[in-house]
Amino acid sequence: MSEPRRTRRRTSLLCATGCSFVLASFGCGAGDPGRESGRTVTVYVSTDRVFSEPVLQTYQARSGVRVQAVYDTEETKSTGLANRLLAERQRPQADVFWSNEPVRTLVLKSRGVLAPYRSPSAEGIPKALIDSDGYWTGFSARMRVIAYNTTTVTPDEAPRSVFDLADARWKGQVAIADPRFGSTSFHVAALYALVGDEKMDDFFRRLKANRVQVVGGNSVVRDLVARSEASVGLTDTDDVNVAIESGQPVGMVLPDEEGLGVPVMPNMVSLIAGAPHPEEGRNLIDYLLSPDVERRLAGSEAVQIPLHAGVPGPTNLPSIDRVRPMMLDYAKAAARVEDVTSRLASILGL
Repeated sequence: MSEPRRTRRRTSLLCATGCSFVLASFGCGAGDPGRESGRTVTVYVSTDRVFSEPVLQTYQARSGVRVQAVYDTEETKSTGLANRLLAERQRPQADVFWSNEPVRTLVLKSRGVLAPYRSPSAEGIPKALIDSDGYWTGFSARMRVIAYNTTTVTPDEAPRSVFDLADARWKGQVAIADPRFGSTSFHVAALYALVGDEKMDDFFRRLKANRVQVVGGNSVVRDLVARSEASVGLTDTDDVNVAIESGQPVGMVLPDEEGLGVPVMPNMVSLIAGAPHPEEGRNLIDYLLSPDVERRLAGSEAVQIPLHAGVPGPTNLPSIDRVRPMMLDYAKAAARVEDVTSRLASILGL
């Protein structure tokens, strides 16, 4: 989703590794708790600013630590900041990376950008979503879904699988976000890792022949579906929920429940190796992994699904224990992401 058009906070645009970023430093005036305590933490954030910024502002108010947050753009979600972290590896500027999808975090782990930290707040999160080496911890998950326009497509007609989108029935009516970035890049890397190159290359060739619309972000997919400029599209649960809550004619299907399983994407948080403020970074990670933050994200328009047992989930989505998730080796998907995005750029003509 796109960040809000207006903000009362001072922002400045940054440019690094060919991508755009927004730096927000909260409470820069008199009475700034960070200024009074002299403590600062810098976090790079690819989770939508409209959801993550209030969480970070609350942490600053409670902790007395000034939070400097660098946000990625909608078009380059997670990819831009991951590239920036790689470029800064010899002289790290960030303390924490809060990613909205798993793949880039695992790439950064493999490149030596992350440092191990086992947070006590991770108690109660499923072990499958905590790195065995301690380099990352998952929390507050989203799912990849098929959105459809309810005025032109009935629930029975809606595609049940991602692979249905290449059927002639949907020619010229499908939208997807650019698969080189963000949660879409996670989804396609996971599919290639599970299904294999031959079948996935064939699927994307058929999708291109079906005149798929490749657009700048998941929120754009949602808006095209809501306006009937596309009948169906691949997007995320938070984007669809915004449409549902605002009364737009958008429904959603959890894809491949009877096959590969539904793609589940936890947020991931990590400490940066050589962080300039490691203690403040660890304290921020403890806060982000708390049930309180999961409760807040579940109750917001982000409708993120809590991973701590006992934390109430969003009303429009099933709880994590009622979903048949895609059984995925995140590291295997991460290892494929560069190759997959390169070959899709060629297949789709991006």
